[in-house]
Amino acid sequence: MNTIEIKEHLSSKKLYCTLFGHKIITTRNITSHFKEYRCTVCALELTNDEKGNKTYLTPELKEINDSLKSFCRKKHLQHI
Repeated sequence: MNTIEIKEHLSSKKLYCTLFGHKIITTRNITSHFKEYRCTVCALELTNDEKGNKTYLTPELKEINDSLKSFCRKKHLQHI
């Protein structure tokens, strides 16, 4: 695939999501309130923010989610 075909392929996915909306699936449960999501069409990654709204998954938020999951796992193991 050359660069023109790759650009056309990516732009068609973005166009599909723009017209019809994203097809979001849950990819990872952090806690019962925080999750990570991904669009099956354009591979957009999302997560919950502190208010419960979906926001773009940045490297910083990914690191925060990893820390939160680790903390909750350790806390849960202490109660067992």
